[in-house]
Amino acid sequence: MPEKTEEARAAQLREQVVDELIADGAIVSDAVAHVIRTVPRHLFAPEASLEEAYSAYNAVITKRDGDGSAVSSVSAPQIQAFMLEQAEIRPGMRVLEIGSGGLNAAYLAELVGEAGEVTTVDIDPEVTDRAGRLLKGNGYPQVRVVPADAHGGVPAHAPYDRIIVTVGAWDIPPAWITQLTQQGRIVVPLRMRGLMRSVALQRISDHLVSTSARICGFVPMQGTGARESQVLLLTGTDEITLRFDDGLPGDPSLLDNAVRTPRVETWTGVTVRRGVPVDSLQLYLATVLPGFCTMAVDPNLDTGLVAPYNKRFSLAAVSEDGRNFAYITPRLTADDTLFEYGAHALGPEATGFADEVAEHLRAWDRDHRRGPGPRITVYPAGTPDDQIPELADGRVIDKKHSRVALSWPPAPAADQDVPHHPIKEEGE
Repeated sequence: MPEKTEEARAAQLREQVVDELIADGAIVSDAVAHVIRTVPRHLFAPEASLEEAYSAYNAVITKRDGDGSAVSSVSAPQIQAFMLEQAEIRPGMRVLEIGSGGLNAAYLAELVGEAGEVTTVDIDPEVTDRAGRLLKGNGYPQVRVVPADAHGGVPAHAPYDRIIVTVGAWDIPPAWITQLTQQGRIVVPLRMRGLMRSVALQRISDHLVSTSARICGFVPMQGTGARESQVLLLTGTDEITLRFDDGLPGDPSLLDNAVRTPRVETWTGVTVRRGVPVDSLQLYLATVLPGFCTMAVDPNLDTGLVAPYNKRFSLAAVSEDGRNFAYITPRLTADDTLFEYGAHALGPEATGFADEVAEHLRAWDRDHRRGPGPRITVYPAGTPDDQIPELADGRVIDKKHSRVALSWPPAPAADQDVPHHPIKEEGE
């Protein structure tokens, strides 16, 4: 009787989580709703209670490193649902999953059916052993589980109609593109200037073009594709940390004087209703600010030198001459219903730099806030600038194997449809 009771409760929780994800737009198709209702998620997350396993927005950590950081997890249902929607998987497809957990591979096996194939690969043999055991034990022995560094893909079973990456990736290795079919698609949590988005990328010849992008968080890739961001401690302590994804400023010591100057605060009049997601602001600022980075303040060492609303995470930038830095922060309006965005700056030209950053905030509000978000295009490394048309209204982020272009189509008129799902931003 207790086993039946637990299974009945699990079935009820699956129904609830699907209803919740349909309501928030993470699930939009019958196929994805069906697999999440069907596959017993809790059996692939035995480390968690039923309630923890079926929490719509929380992952289940399955392995930590020696420092206690998560290195493997079962992703939150919301993340898995919208990535499956981004992939648009159909029966009979051949799919490669990069990053094994077991559950997502079971979803994929249900979606491709008996005529399809699913291969899942992970660099950690403990993770693949666990995934293989859970898949076989729960009715999915047909899924191939491969222990390997996924930087080179899995050529033995290529080509793939879809590649779904379930670890945070800084770059797109060439093998991931060459192992796709000509009409194939990659869904990847791609890190761009320190911001991660689950990007659905359609192959067009030798490059990839986005069809959608959604905010996400994943444990970082290990092995050949691993990439650490670089940090700069502004005060020589952990009080204020700037984190850069594409290299430190040319002379970081120039900022030593910046922290000795008074803080300048410039407010923009750009407001967002409290609790409403801010569409695309982060990626827009990452596109237009050359010295873009993120800032964190240690609350135990905080002297009040900077005053962000969110001490754990704020958008920031260093001026082109390397002598000033600024960060974006909201403040509540008098009636506590709106946030107004502003730029705080420190340095010898703090006023001018704060005004420059504030104008970018106003440009986003005026030209892109209600638009579809950026077009993300991935070209092979070495592609000449004149072969990247997105450079005309965007920027290129150069990585080891690829050039990632971010461009910004204008917002549609009020009576037009937005072409794809807007990006929901990290809270500030």
